[in-house]
Amino acid sequence: MSSKRTEFDALAAESQNVCLRTTPLPEYSVSQPSPGLAITSSSPTLSESLRTDAEHGILPDAQLKLRRKGQKSMSRRSGQNGTVVIAGKWYRVRWRMDVESQEERINMNEKVAPVVFDKSGNPKPPSIDVLRKAREIVEKSGANSEDRFNRVVLGETTFRDQAKTYLRWVQTRDREPIKDTSSIEAALNKWILPEIGDVPLGNVHNITVKPLVDKMKRSLSARTVNKYVEYVEQIVASLKDGRTGEPIHPRKWDTSVMDLPVVNPKRQRRPALRLDAINTLVLNSEGNEQALYVLLAATGMRISEVLALEAKHFVNDGRTIQVCQQVDRDRPRIVPYVKTDAGFREVDLCTVVGEYLRAFTSGKDGLLFQTRNGTPYLHNNLEQRWLTPRVQAMQIDEKGMGFHAFRRFRKTWLRGERCQEDINNFWMGHQPETMSELYSRMEFELDRRLEEAEKIGVGFTVPSVEIASIAPSAPRNGQELELELVG
Repeated sequence: MSSKRTEFDALAAESQNVCLRTTPLPEYSVSQPSPGLAITSSSPTLSESLRTDAEHGILPDAQLKLRRKGQKSMSRRSGQNGTVVIAGKWYRVRWRMDVESQEERINMNEKVAPVVFDKSGNPKPPSIDVLRKAREIVEKSGANSEDRFNRVVLGETTFRDQAKTYLRWVQTRDREPIKDTSSIEAALNKWILPEIGDVPLGNVHNITVKPLVDKMKRSLSARTVNKYVEYVEQIVASLKDGRTGEPIHPRKWDTSVMDLPVVNPKRQRRPALRLDAINTLVLNSEGNEQALYVLLAATGMRISEVLALEAKHFVNDGRTIQVCQQVDRDRPRIVPYVKTDAGFREVDLCTVVGEYLRAFTSGKDGLLFQTRNGTPYLHNNLEQRWLTPRVQAMQIDEKGMGFHAFRRFRKTWLRGERCQEDINNFWMGHQPETMSELYSRMEFELDRRLEEAEKIGVGFTVPSVEIASIAPSAPRNGQELELELVG
């Protein structure tokens, strides 16, 4: 056995040093051409044959594979159970931990249980329960965790860190920047980060996201779950290679593996106010509240856009509204942007609505809807004070019912009255999708839009001008903040 081992070592040595030899190849002499080759005494040795193959690019089987030294890898670790020792009156477990910015692991120890003595006063060996508790302590520390190893030793970015980078990037990029990321931040803080925030970005994939999906499905709608998973996918893809610009962690996301719920449009919560409900809300309210309902139902504007309206935004004798700003989602301040680029638009009104709003805006300067301190309202506050109590009294309240129900009413009315589709999309601020919509330039067709607005109307009963002229009383706002214009 030893002779075979010696021969194997010799072969390996020959194979490793073969490239360093410069002796000429031995010559073969053939005694006859048929069918086999007769090799003379000048035939090469086994080591010389190995050298010949190597010089022709064929690696010999006996070549040893050498591991790179100094490179840490979790796959080469068998895992630690910890060593239980007796220190004073305690069983303590010792193990080693990786730390950031340090090559060597540090020694750790922790108390496990009090020492048990025998009748002679000698300490007993640790029991099975003590050994089990020791292993649990080591596991809990993360010494055997691949995620922690990747994060601490390899310095891999966590999902939480990349999420912060992603939010900064989408707000400052030149191509389609997202000015308002509050909805993304809310989804991250409440649902996503508590579940996968500390997971290394390279370990975020279909299997690790599935528990998050299962948790969200118990409380959120199918559309919301799918949207939040889109945030996860975008954050993982946002870490790019600086040389090629390609994602460092490319993923093939599989909805079936994650078990994402199917979005059924018929089951989505999209409550819309009907015509009789609009009439009831308008006729039973007054002042600012009534004007707000008229504006929402007659224009289809978003609530954040309506609450940011100023008297100067009404042009063409009050029949056209310029939409160019909105109220921030979470703070009572005006921001100089809207939800999408298509949101920068003009909304045209029929004559009767224009007269009502001219009377309402007469003598006003600055914001039409503002608190006693001149700050804009937050739509959630107005919804709780005005809209929700009324729809509850009308017994039409349902989950998802809010100011956006006015926007659905207006869209339904426009389509029911066969409004020109280009004008319809322009007023609603919807992004163009087809080439015909891209070619259409309704921003220059004011006369055509005013004519269409007069023909389509609004459907509900608009209050008289005298009612709009009555000075409204604004509700109190608990927080009195100064108006802030964000540049």
